[in-house]
Amino acid sequence: MSTGATADLPAEGSAADGVSAGFDLRHHGDAEVRGADAALTDLAVNVRAGTPPDWLKAHIAASLDGLAAYPDGRVAREAVAARHGLPVGRVLLTAGAAEAFVLLARAIPARRPVVVHPQFTEPEAALRDAGHTVQRVVLDERDGFRLGPAAVPEDADLVVIGNPTNPTSVLHPADALARLARPGRTLVVDEAFMDAVPGESESLAARTDVPGLVVLRSLTKTWGLAGLRIGYVLAEPDTVTALERVQPLWPVSSPALAAAEACCTPSALTEAAQAADRTAADRAHLADRLAELAESAEVRVCGPAAGPFLLIRVEGAAAIRTRLRELGFAVRRGDTFPGLGPDWLRLAVRDRATTDRFVIALTKAIADTAA
Repeated sequence: MSTGATADLPAEGSAADGVSAGFDLRHHGDAEVRGADAALTDLAVNVRAGTPPDWLKAHIAASLDGLAAYPDGRVAREAVAARHGLPVGRVLLTAGAAEAFVLLARAIPARRPVVVHPQFTEPEAALRDAGHTVQRVVLDERDGFRLGPAAVPEDADLVVIGNPTNPTSVLHPADALARLARPGRTLVVDEAFMDAVPGESESLAARTDVPGLVVLRSLTKTWGLAGLRIGYVLAEPDTVTALERVQPLWPVSSPALAAAEACCTPSALTEAAQAADRTAADRAHLADRLAELAESAEVRVCGPAAGPFLLIRVEGAAAIRTRLRELGFAVRRGDTFPGLGPDWLRLAVRDRATTDRFVIALTKAIADTAA
């Protein structure tokens, strides 16, 4: 098994435009469904369809009566801490998990930060914007984009990895990630999609025995709160304090705080667990349908997958993606992720009826672009 290749970033590209070594680090799936494209069937954004649920919308709406007061995050912070069985001092609420990457880039005095790719590109973009020189560890498709034990340089003092990883949908073993911890190293594990994994297996969120561990969580994906911006950091109290110092005043709105509190209740956790089970079943259906397609077209699914999305490789993906748009479907391009290229697409998991319609469209798109 190979251990992945490491490479320092070249000088080309800039922090301002988010472009680095030919990869647009600031491109995200929402760009596929803006404006007139909002009418497309959305397989580009990894937010669970049909959300937020009515009870959560009502709870958020009720918080609007208190908008005259400044946000007070104490109750929400306590709710998050209790949800993970942690002391309150290990929790920091953020305006979405993405804000945490900016805080980390500004607060952690890393000399040799490493980002494990392919993964969500905002961590690297935030580090570059803060003036860091970032080294990439690029995992190998031949290994299923899985992390080898010797892939991360021993002298890396900040390591960022996703679990399950966007866009590969790979779920790394928790113990393997914990072994990346070192004295003097900050280990950042992005668990934005972990609540979509049945049983949240391989989560490090509740671990307090891993030195330098920082776990990031999002309420965006399962609960459909991308527009509200709510997430949180779980870390050692000294790290939480350092991040809080570079955070703006009142960074999380009162409605977002209300959502955080509501999503940590026992009934909400039960609902999230049920949603994770449905997502796993719907993902299996999508993978099965793509496997049928692979018999007549060269479509390769990256797996085993654990997130609410699948990564596929198909020749001519850029043209296929364009044709899919004409057929009413938006999918996420893969060529903005370091370690991937123009033949990759990411597909959000949807219900079985949507999947069946999509596979028909994908079959036609492949045939049309090959003609």
